[in-house]
Amino acid sequence: MNANTLADQYFALWNEADPDRRAALIADTWTTDATFVDPSFEATGHDDLNKLVGAAQQMFPGLSFHRIGEIDEHHTYLRWTWHLKAEGQDPVAGGTDIVHLDNGRIHRLVGFHDFAPAH
Repeated sequence: MNANTLADQYFALWNEADPDRRAALIADTWTTDATFVDPSFEATGHDDLNKLVGAAQQMFPGLSFHRIGEIDEHHTYLRWTWHLKAEGQDPVAGGTDIVHLDNGRIHRLVGFHDFAPAH
C-alpha cells in the first residue's frame, strides 16, 4: 500500500460512523499492537482505536477530517497535515501527524495540534 492510499484509508476511518466498517479499515491499515497518541487522546490496539474514533465523532458532530497538502515520506515514516471541519466551512482544528510504519501498516502515530477549539 502506498502512502497516499494509506492516508486515504486513515482519514476514511476517522470519518466512518459505522463501527464495523471502521474496524475493517483499522484492520487494513494498523498493526494489531499499534498505538495512537495526540494531546487529547491515547489508544493501543484496534478495539481501543475504534472506540476512540467513535468518541471523537460524538465530540465533534457534523465535522470530518481532511488531509491537507502532500505527504512527506522517508524510511519507515510518514508526515501529513489535517483539518477538522464542516463541509464548506473554515476548519475548527488542525494538526500534523507523524506515522511510523511496520510492513506498510501504521504501527505508531503521534499527533500534534496546530490549532484546536478551546474546551
